[in-house]
Amino acid sequence: MRYETVIGLEVHVELATKSKIFCACSTAFGAAPNTQICPVCTGMPGGIPQLNKGAVTLSMKAGMLLHCEIAGLCGFDKKNYFYPDLPSAYQRTQWYAPIAKNGYVEIETASGKKRVRIKQIHMEEDAGKLIHDEAAGVSLVDYNRAGVPLVEIVSEPDLSSPEEVAAYLNRLRTLLRFAEVSDCRMEQGSMRCDVNLSVRPAGAEALGVRTEIKNMNSISAILRAIEYESARHVEVLEAGEELLQETRRWDEMRGVSVAMRDKQTAADYRYFPDPDVMPLAVDAAWKQKVRESLPELPEQKKARYVRELGLSDYDAGLLCDSHALCRCFEAALAVCQNAKECANWLLSDVLAILKRRQMIADELTLDGHSLGELILLVLAGKVGRANARKILEEMFERELDPAAYAAKMGFLISRDTDKIGEVIRAVLAENAHALADYLGGKEKAFAALFGACMKQLRGNCDPQMLREMLLEEIRK
Repeated sequence: MRYETVIGLEVHVELATKSKIFCACSTAFGAAPNTQICPVCTGMPGGIPQLNKGAVTLSMKAGMLLHCEIAGLCGFDKKNYFYPDLPSAYQRTQWYAPIAKNGYVEIETASGKKRVRIKQIHMEEDAGKLIHDEAAGVSLVDYNRAGVPLVEIVSEPDLSSPEEVAAYLNRLRTLLRFAEVSDCRMEQGSMRCDVNLSVRPAGAEALGVRTEIKNMNSISAILRAIEYESARHVEVLEAGEELLQETRRWDEMRGVSVAMRDKQTAADYRYFPDPDVMPLAVDAAWKQKVRESLPELPEQKKARYVRELGLSDYDAGLLCDSHALCRCFEAALAVCQNAKECANWLLSDVLAILKRRQMIADELTLDGHSLGELILLVLAGKVGRANARKILEEMFERELDPAAYAAKMGFLISRDTDKIGEVIRAVLAENAHALADYLGGKEKAFAALFGACMKQLRGNCDPQMLREMLLEEIRK
């Protein structure tokens, strides 16, 4: 029998706020364990939650990006379960009245565009993080993450392959990063995914028995888990055995999914409205303000770069993979008015520096105005490309005026013909063999002489001027 896989995803995304959803504790990543906590986010008796308006705004923005209906009235509920990373023994979430619902996102597949329906987007607080120390035989808990604001984006079961899942997750990540809703750093846990999967006979309408694979934090692992779990479902069905509705975890080392517990239902969580957080009214004026703050979408920006600025489809696509790159590009372009040069600097030199520093493009904080000024110095022939790269490296460390820094470091190109002539004569005297080779017809020898002169001048010379003066001196 031929089977088909049916997949729905629950994507948890940490919102890019500086404080938690119900208290003023920091959300900064990487702090020492249990240093960003207070009585509210650790569930202490008497802690009074105060809703973070910024988290609501970002949640609305996510909903609008995904074509959702934004609720006029939403509220928070208590989801009850007992686990060490949840200090209050319940999670504040939205069950009865989510912030957004009935949306969609379009993805590119091998057979063309496909629309994936979004059932709902709801706000909730994150749990803490458990660290299992097998050597010591203990489990440790860090509550810094407890209370960090999340949105959970729940899709309908519209996905049917690992390739479609990858396209969907990448599209979500691009949109949310572009709108600065979240940095979506899966390696840091700011984007995580639960996979709901079942198989059924091809062409059947009824869904099969579902399993949920929890807390996946890399796309490659998600795809392997889907392939494994689909094959496991088919194998069980073909053997005439019964599939269990259960929650499983992915063991990356062994490449298998492992049963955790029976799949819990809404009744198991005993949802009820949170009496400590009042229902939230979202009026038309607030919605309109958020809608007006939505960015130009990546595909719209890409088309504009190609149509209006003359960039290649490839270069425009690379720039539009990152909102930070686009922001820097447009600021630099406003200064130097040369789109191709700006794109070249960003996609070659800037990305190379980010790669060496093990940073992603969305972490770029380089001042685009200063980059534009640096490009102008190169285009005007005032600073050589090699020295401009040195200035760029320094610009990653601190704010600076490229022209003033070039002057201070002696990077400005010299037009002192007397000085250049002295260097040329000295180089020719020191490299008599290379000079003889060139005069004997070996063209490569000229490059060696030219390079020696440029080295003596520390790159601070107009290449064309140097070439002409060097040839003139040789002819003498």
